[in-house]
Amino acid sequence: MKDLPNFSSAKPFSRRQLIKTGAASLAAGTLGFPAITRSKSPNSKLGMALVGVGGRGRAHVKAVSEIGEDIIAMCDVNENNLGTALETAAPKARSYVDFRDLLGEMDDIDAVVVATTEHTHAFVTVPALRAGKHVYSEKPLTRDVHECRIIIEEAAKRPELQTQMGTQIHAGENYRRVVELIESGAIGKVTECHVWTSRAWGFQTEAEAKANKDIIYTPDTPKQGMPVPEGVDWDLWIGPAPYRDFHEFYFPGPRWYRWWDFGNGTMSDLGSHRNDLPFWALKLDAPLTIEAGGPHPPHPDIAPASMWAKYTYGDRGKDLPPVTLTWYQGSEKPDVWKQGKIPAWNEGCLFVGENGMLLADYSKNVLLPEEKFAKFERPKPYIPPSPGQQAEWILACKGEGPQPLCHFGYSGPLTEANHLGNVAFRAGKKLEWDTKNMKFPNAPEAEKYLGRKYREGWSLEV
Repeated sequence: MKDLPNFSSAKPFSRRQLIKTGAASLAAGTLGFPAITRSKSPNSKLGMALVGVGGRGRAHVKAVSEIGEDIIAMCDVNENNLGTALETAAPKARSYVDFRDLLGEMDDIDAVVVATTEHTHAFVTVPALRAGKHVYSEKPLTRDVHECRIIIEEAAKRPELQTQMGTQIHAGENYRRVVELIESGAIGKVTECHVWTSRAWGFQTEAEAKANKDIIYTPDTPKQGMPVPEGVDWDLWIGPAPYRDFHEFYFPGPRWYRWWDFGNGTMSDLGSHRNDLPFWALKLDAPLTIEAGGPHPPHPDIAPASMWAKYTYGDRGKDLPPVTLTWYQGSEKPDVWKQGKIPAWNEGCLFVGENGMLLADYSKNVLLPEEKFAKFERPKPYIPPSPGQQAEWILACKGEGPQPLCHFGYSGPLTEANHLGNVAFRAGKKLEWDTKNMKFPNAPEAEKYLGRKYREGWSLEV
């Protein structure tokens, strides 16, 4: 892993800067404001940089605009997305195609929103943190475990910075009520948790794909490339990944996340949302062991459509005994679901406690067996409502709210665990995880899946 983490390869300010206005006056507005706000804007609004403004990034452009902060700069490798965002939200903002150019010109920036493809998340997040900027990054936080650990450590060095991962459902009311039920002991001590999603995008045979309407069939790796769409800088989009020719199988999103070079499939993507609930409710951290199964041998280039992964966790303090968490995607489902012992929800999270079960989804939950809990009085809500995932972070950046709940100290370990499920799947064996040293004592050969060597010219090293 010595080749992994320097951002010393950042290019000088380039031909890609399209608009540049007002930087001097904004930078001059730093004096006289409380340090906690870090605001460079003369009106005490945050100076914002948005990196990745198409796809999921559009929602961030809209949210930041509606909240009323100052969008100082925007960046996207697709000039079509960039032009639309500028026109609709911030026509006077500086604009960039190469985020490394933006990262070299951030004196007037307070906070950065990262919504690129996940294989470049760390290459924006890490230098932004090192530059002393608050960071909001879309999920999953990184492409792999190694990048995730770097981000966790960089954020820990700078506790004055506010961070947040974009798991929007975490801001919803239902997750809060589920956490309260678990914490208040509604079903007693929890020793098992099962999480499943029917949606699965990845490699599977055509016959298997037809058997599950929720599976999006991904053919094999294309042998020939296609013309790059006008306005797209494909080399920049590839970034630190091994170069391959453009193909519509990879772009636009979310097609790219099925490919190991760019993402980690459904496990890491939807796991950010669905495993978030047990992570929060059960106060999970680093697993002791991870094992996984699915189609074998694993495709060398594409994540699986269907798979499962099982994690074991040790004691985590009072009333938190050892617990197993099992993930299922695509055609995989828990036995209790297959046997009809619980409602057959297509998506769900089942907590199994000593006194009953709690089944939850994004927007609903039910205590089981229902007849046992018919007269159960739920605890009075005590987790405060969220103003929204982006607003929660922005308020914290300005010193007007508490630390965001999905700060990198929380969302980092969640992301690591999801990635470890894929590592176990690719390794094809049960893994013992030494989280402190980032080693698998029983399977050192699996450590190659924790990170990768970057393409020449790309690094996260200081």
